[in-house]
Amino acid sequence: MSTVDEIKKIAPKASKEVFKTMSMNIGPQHPATHGTLRLKCELDGEIIVKIEPEIGFLHTGFEKLGEYRNYNQFVVISDRMNYLSPLNNNIGFAIACEELFGVTVPPRGQYIRVIMAELSRIADHVVSVGLQGMDLGAFSVMLWTFIEREKLYDIFEAVTGARLTTSWTRVGGVFRDVPPDFPELCNGFLAKFPAVIDEIEYMLNKNRIFMDRTIGVGALTKEEAISHGVTGPILRACGVNYDIRKTKPYLCYSELNFDVPMRTEGDVYARYQVRLAEMRESIKIVKQALEKLPGGGKNPDKLPVNSVDHKVVLPPKDMVYHDMESLIHFFKLTMPGHGLIPPKGEVYSSTETPNGELGFYLVSDGTGLPYRVRIRPPSFYNYTTFVKQATGRLISDAVACMASINVIAGELDR
Repeated sequence: MSTVDEIKKIAPKASKEVFKTMSMNIGPQHPATHGTLRLKCELDGEIIVKIEPEIGFLHTGFEKLGEYRNYNQFVVISDRMNYLSPLNNNIGFAIACEELFGVTVPPRGQYIRVIMAELSRIADHVVSVGLQGMDLGAFSVMLWTFIEREKLYDIFEAVTGARLTTSWTRVGGVFRDVPPDFPELCNGFLAKFPAVIDEIEYMLNKNRIFMDRTIGVGALTKEEAISHGVTGPILRACGVNYDIRKTKPYLCYSELNFDVPMRTEGDVYARYQVRLAEMRESIKIVKQALEKLPGGGKNPDKLPVNSVDHKVVLPPKDMVYHDMESLIHFFKLTMPGHGLIPPKGEVYSSTETPNGELGFYLVSDGTGLPYRVRIRPPSFYNYTTFVKQATGRLISDAVACMASINVIAGELDR
């Protein structure tokens, strides 16, 4: 006699519905959830008949903290949102502040930001693909991708002084100019990385297990993706040509030639292919930006990377020592009770990060602290599709869907 039959014999009056499904938690401590996410699942055998995601375990109050930090201090907080691509967060927030302040970054600063943003996009995508392979059993690919990310971290460390939480941008520019050997560092990585993408494709594209677990799994239609507010690779895998770098160019993207990879299937396999193609496009962008970088790597003419408006950006230290007006600006920006004072107003600014549209809505009341900081994190909107993707499928399919969304809990639970 089975266990279920024994229970029925003991409790004959119980409803038959009791014996049809079973409740199970996946997470919040589980490798497949890629963070502190909880999935309350109702199962019929191996089939998920109902799923209820629960978020908030990693809530850090980033938006509220923004009301108690000045604009440059919030750059440090932005690192902790999507910690797989913190440079994209830094740059996106700085651009929003610059729109609020009415500040323009000089061309050299814009090109350096684009290069670093695209290298960060590669770092995010390559680890996302590697973890997607690991979740489905392709462990070797994950090890290869982490090796490539470490190479990129070496470049980030040379430029920013940090590997993960870079805190690199400032309102009006960046923390400092790139080192003289910056082009060599980037070109050394770009010369070998395309072969790594080829190797990943060789391992996964025609891998029968990987194909069976991704093709047709978690598919979204174009209409479903749009209705959920999905952006980034997930939206483009559904056949929607939307990339903020093209639709609303910022920095110097309008001066660079690149394509927007798309697929039409909308499933897990299509998202994997889009990310691989986007890495190749990022390589093209970085190479072009390095060729057009004003001043080159060594910058012999000392072209500025920061705005020349010293009411917003600290003046060079040598000017502080020899110029009275620069000394005044320095103290006005650093003394308690002073600092950056934007005009009253509000702005919504968005950039294309590896997971999609990252937006910042800033409200200024004319003081040195933001009145309101509201963040539009791509992970939150992308994650809303998970119920649609996983309901009615196997538990193992839910793991594949989760990996393809690339949810970052720090960004989700801001």
